[in-house]
Amino acid sequence: MPDPPGRSKVELDRQFSELYRTHLRDVYSYAYYRVGNHHDAEDLTEQTFLQAYRHYERALRESDGRPLRPWLIRIAHNLAANFYRDRARKPQAAIEDAAVISAPHTTETLVEGREELEEILAGVQRLPDDRREALIMRFALGMDNREIARALGRTDGATKVLLHRAIKQLEGLVNAPAEERSDR
Repeated sequence: MPDPPGRSKVELDRQFSELYRTHLRDVYSYAYYRVGNHHDAEDLTEQTFLQAYRHYERALRESDGRPLRPWLIRIAHNLAANFYRDRARKPQAAIEDAAVISAPHTTETLVEGREELEEILAGVQRLPDDRREALIMRFALGMDNREIARALGRTDGATKVLLHRAIKQLEGLVNAPAEERSDR
């Protein structure tokens, strides 16, 4: 297949390298929050960029100059769904050890902060997939509603509602008495 006019293979590779450097952290973070495991997140990140590279020219043509981050996250989203589908017969443990960033805090503050973080992460894991995805994209990756909508294939309005419902449901899960949380 001949190179498109004005875009040589070298130029496309250079542009893709820049896309990779710019969005590697976001794709990895998304994958990590989805699978909760460093090694699997690295694998999903690698697969995401391999698939993106295969379809990069088409994505450039179809993007009409819009940012490609939602497209990359959508690829990672689909690969993570395949990951879970492929491993459905072998259940994996959820994120059990959420690391707390090292900072000068009292032991009591660290314990309270860690417990709260663990409750929030456990709540996020109990959310329906679409709500969990939206929260990860919004708060872990800092994506705006329009980017999330593109990544999830939804309208901006539907995404806003999805995020609102996800936050409300998470608040309910985290604020529920401990015995109710363990029943859910």
